[in-house]
Amino acid sequence: MADEYDLVVIGAGTGGYVAAIRAAQLGNRVAIVEKEELGGTCLHKGCIPSKTLLRSAEVYSDVKRADEFGVQTAEVELDFARVQTRKQAIVDQLHSGVQQLLRNENIKVYEGHARLLGPSIFSPRAGSVSIENPDGSENDVLLPKHVIIATGSRPRELEHVDFTHENVMTSDDALFMETLPTSMVIIGGGVIGVEWASMLIDFGVEVTVLEAQESILPGEDEAISREMKKQLEKRGAHIFINADVHADEFNVEPEQVSVPVTIDSETQRVTAERLLVSIGREANVSDIGLQNTDIETEDGKIVTNAWGQTKEDHIYAIGDVTKGYELAHVASHQGVTAVEHMNELSPAPLNERQMPRCTYSHPEVASIGLSETEAKERGYQVKAETFPFQAIGKALIHGDKEGFCKFISDQETNDLLGVHIIGAKATELIAEGTLATVLDAADWEVAETVHPHPSLSEVFKEAALHVDQRAIHI
Repeated sequence: MADEYDLVVIGAGTGGYVAAIRAAQLGNRVAIVEKEELGGTCLHKGCIPSKTLLRSAEVYSDVKRADEFGVQTAEVELDFARVQTRKQAIVDQLHSGVQQLLRNENIKVYEGHARLLGPSIFSPRAGSVSIENPDGSENDVLLPKHVIIATGSRPRELEHVDFTHENVMTSDDALFMETLPTSMVIIGGGVIGVEWASMLIDFGVEVTVLEAQESILPGEDEAISREMKKQLEKRGAHIFINADVHADEFNVEPEQVSVPVTIDSETQRVTAERLLVSIGREANVSDIGLQNTDIETEDGKIVTNAWGQTKEDHIYAIGDVTKGYELAHVASHQGVTAVEHMNELSPAPLNERQMPRCTYSHPEVASIGLSETEAKERGYQVKAETFPFQAIGKALIHGDKEGFCKFISDQETNDLLGVHIIGAKATELIAEGTLATVLDAADWEVAETVHPHPSLSEVFKEAALHVDQRAIHI
């Protein structure tokens, strides 16, 4: 007999376990299937460990410049083994927390590889779930009313590159480095590549970034991308854009990697002790039984509607396996939306313009809504201005005055179209932009909101004022 459930969630990453908990809160009988560890990529190979390392790098950098604040310190040393120990302790603590959350909601957890079955003796429709047990015992079969596919993604590998070498790695591999290299070449200047570049610079590693497109952070507003390039180069990074990497001609030796790259029609070799390939991620959609269903894929992603439904309307998909932002908080939001939709609670459909995007580098980057170029391409008459952190007292107090807040609004209606921040605590400040976007605020409404002084949040008010040429402190 197959075990029956209201919902089976395949994948226990941030989106999957949040969806499972929300379903249990609604009185559903829920099971979750995970072949590795509860918490998924974000907890074990992504958001949490990488940001923990970034924090250690930030502290190390800050201590080295403590004399700027009148604080005298002895010689500063980095113990990278302890950095890694701290990272793992935080991951382990949060992992235990996820386990407890699922126990609290009486969610059954199955360990193993899940595959969707087609119509069978268990059900006349596709969607039964077969679980390949790690101990080789007979497969478990689950019979759910609904399924959520939340199998996440993995680092995209570069063709012709052999990742069996210890000094050639993906971002997953880099998280577990036992020692820091003296130099690193990073292929890819997107969010992950920039975060690693920033972290390694603060740790004292010589960094070279090779980006194929016209700018690093190509998904961000052009002003943000330019500022990030300037700030990373100011800190010592070597950044090459429009870089055509010849992966089939790499030279990998135990102590050195040599990367041939063509820039402005000239080919040169860039060398470093290690190589990090950071060219995006690809969805985990193979070998999960999609061929047994009518579920459609496009460009390696599962096709869904705005509530996460696939062509099989009782099967939903969320997170990195779907088109859109590959962000943990987006996956969680999608999971809640999908669960509430299948329980007929009429949730609002996903609106990507209300989803914030963050890069946890130094300086931090955070944005929501449209870039200036996107807004113009969509036919808006645009008002856009930037307000610098150097005019904000709290930024000077913190000793972190680089960057700005950019406001983009509609000339005709004053409606907020986009907020883009690069600078101190940008990933915290963007929450105000998110709320303003959800509430469909006008720029003047943000400008009329009283902000505490001194605070970094004043940059938000001043940018909103500046877009109407009313800024006070510039």
